[in-house]
Amino acid sequence: MAAVLMEAGTALVRGPAVAGLDEVLTPEALELLVDLHRRFDATRRQLLAARRQRQQRFDAGELPDFRPDTRELRESAWKVAPAPAALQDRRVEITGPVDRKMIINALNSGARVFMADFEDSSSPTWPNMIEGQINLRDAVAGTIEYTAPNGKHYALRKDARTVLVVRPRGWHLDEKHVEIDGARMSASLFDLGLFVHHNASALHARDRGPYFYLPKLQSMEEAALWEEVLAFLERRQGLPHGCMKVTVLIETLPAVFEMDEILHALRARAVGLNCGRWDYIFSYIKTFRRHADRVLPERGQVPMTVPFLKAYSDLLIRTCHRRGAHAMGGMAAQIPIANDPEANAAAMERVRADKLREARAGHDGTWVAHPGLIPIAEEIFDQWMPGPNQIESAPREDVEVDRDALIEPARGSITRAGFLNNIDVCVRYLAAWLDGLGCVPIHHLMEDAATAEISRAQLWQWLHVGNQRLEDGTAIDAALFDLALSGVAERLPESGLPGQARIPEAIRMLAELTRSRELADFITLPAYERLD
Repeated sequence: MAAVLMEAGTALVRGPAVAGLDEVLTPEALELLVDLHRRFDATRRQLLAARRQRQQRFDAGELPDFRPDTRELRESAWKVAPAPAALQDRRVEITGPVDRKMIINALNSGARVFMADFEDSSSPTWPNMIEGQINLRDAVAGTIEYTAPNGKHYALRKDARTVLVVRPRGWHLDEKHVEIDGARMSASLFDLGLFVHHNASALHARDRGPYFYLPKLQSMEEAALWEEVLAFLERRQGLPHGCMKVTVLIETLPAVFEMDEILHALRARAVGLNCGRWDYIFSYIKTFRRHADRVLPERGQVPMTVPFLKAYSDLLIRTCHRRGAHAMGGMAAQIPIANDPEANAAAMERVRADKLREARAGHDGTWVAHPGLIPIAEEIFDQWMPGPNQIESAPREDVEVDRDALIEPARGSITRAGFLNNIDVCVRYLAAWLDGLGCVPIHHLMEDAATAEISRAQLWQWLHVGNQRLEDGTAIDAALFDLALSGVAERLPESGLPGQARIPEAIRMLAELTRSRELADFITLPAYERLD
């Protein structure tokens, strides 16, 4: 049992001791968290129950579709509130976890926006979450600095102009270290509430929001809950309604059928939607987990040019531009390869082709995982987007996308190498995550929870749905999986891996999750119980 760190009335905080905790969880901050929990957690739990019920219908054969009850909303003319000056030009955004060095480097990177991520690229250990709040507070104050173990010093440049946007954790996650009225607190409300309490007034005074990315939404009702929470926080902080702006990640298959509705629910503060491509592929697999006719090939054969992903991207652009919002492109996960010029040139060419596709399609900006990719992305968007965005110049009224286009499965194969790669990525990422790292370089790609989820969900589906085979004819069954899993250690480097000591634990977890008769909704849910 973790030590009790604070107890105030019906609020209980327990976990490992963290320096600076008393600066983050002040009595006033804890009072706000209690208020947020009591006002909004019951609705959150109802919405999570609605997700489970919807998935049960999909498992029974129902297909996702546009809602008949909101047809008039989709067909009527309306727009979101104008974006503030700081978010008019978002051509290149960089993302990463909320550790101190990352925040400094990202804000110094020259990207237009830095998304500080409490979610998929952070492992939610108690120290990571508390130190993340301290790091962001210092970043907002302009005082953040860091000295690495090798003596190298990092500090904000005086001319840094990158705009800070924060992504709290999704509605499905709890913060197990904080209990209110005997129940775990929502991780979303914890992350958002603390950041707003400590930083909102200072950011608003500088016309910097605060601004947020909202993850993993599945419906307009979930967006409406975010609206209620943000409006409450604005009133609580004495700030104008709508000053807190949000961009919503469309990274679940159900959400693509409610993009208009999500924007409408947040129309006073929504400034855009984002193609969260990796989570979206994961959501496609999860939504159709019982549909043998919609099993996807290995991840490398599911680029953004396959029909269901192209339809998703095109519809997102058309929807956003019709409503006056930004349509943000997806993540380039490549990492520059320092010791292999030929391989690096090929990787950078893939980045270039991907960003060119996005700019030509009408996206208003894009994401990169590494500062070395910023010049490539910026050059392409500078060429194709001379103005701050393409909302007026690329309305994409030519786009006509129906339900079938959005759910058409990609065709391809499952190679032995692809099968093994899914296992190795899962094990390596999960081991690092359990060790406190949420963003891990693997095979020259920056892997986070979303990409690990694709690999994990595919393994489960390939074993449990239909009679899947490798392209050489080998049946994908428990025997093949067990044999491949037993060889993980031989395929991994002998030393130097993040979280290497937890690889045996990660192997056991992957085995349990893959053999289970049910696909776990998120790998991070059972893994979270093993943290701290």
